[in-house]
Amino acid sequence: MHKHQSRIVLPALFSATVALFCSNASAVDQGDWLVRAGVGYVSPDDSSGQVAGFPDGSEVSVDSATSLQLTIAYMMTPNINIELLGALPFKHDINGEGAISGAGKIAETEQLPPSLVINYMFNPQTNIRPYVGAGLNYTTFFNTDTTGALAGTDMDLEDSWGVAVDAGVDVDINKDWFFNASVWYMDISTTASVDGVDVVDVDINPWALAIGIGTHF
Repeated sequence: MHKHQSRIVLPALFSATVALFCSNASAVDQGDWLVRAGVGYVSPDDSSGQVAGFPDGSEVSVDSATSLQLTIAYMMTPNINIELLGALPFKHDINGEGAISGAGKIAETEQLPPSLVINYMFNPQTNIRPYVGAGLNYTTFFNTDTTGALAGTDMDLEDSWGVAVDAGVDVDINKDWFFNASVWYMDISTTASVDGVDVVDVDINPWALAIGIGTHF
C-alpha cells in the first residue's frame, strides 16, 4: 500500500472501528438499575494490640477469605449512582502472633460487610465504564468459635462502622451483560472479648477484590 493510500485507509478503518465499538455500547443512564454478582476476596491489612493475659508482644492476625458477592446500584444521574454491597458470609481464621505465634489458630469467625457508597461513573455511554466511589461500611461478626489455646472459652467480636472506598470497571460482553472488576478498601476495627472481658483491639482494614458479571435495566 502506498503511503498516500495508507494515510486515507488507516484513519478510515480506525474511525469505522470506533463507530462500531460505540454503536454497540450498552449505555447506562439516569434511572437505570445495575446488578453485579461474582466472587469476592477479602485480604486484611491487619494489626492488633497486646492480648491481655498473655506475655508481652502477644498479638493476633486475621486470615483472608473468599465468598460470593452481590452489588445493586441505582443511577441517580447519568454519571452518579448509589450502590449497596452485600455478600454471603466471609469466614476468617484468627491466629496467635508475636509471643504467642506458636499457638496457631485460636479462633474462627464469620462476618458480613454491607457497604453503601456513592460512585462517579466515567463514560457511561460507552462499552468500558470505569468508576470510583466512597461511603460507609458496617461489619458484623458472628459464629465466632475458639480453638487451640482459647478452646472452651466464649469469644465475641464487636461490630464495626467505618469508611469504605471503591474503584472498578464495567466492560460490555453484549448489550445485556457486562464483565465487572472492582477493588474495595474498608476501615474495619473490632474489640475481641473472651468470657466477657475485653482482651485485644484489632484493626482489620481489608482490601477486597471482586470479579463477576452484571446486567442493567
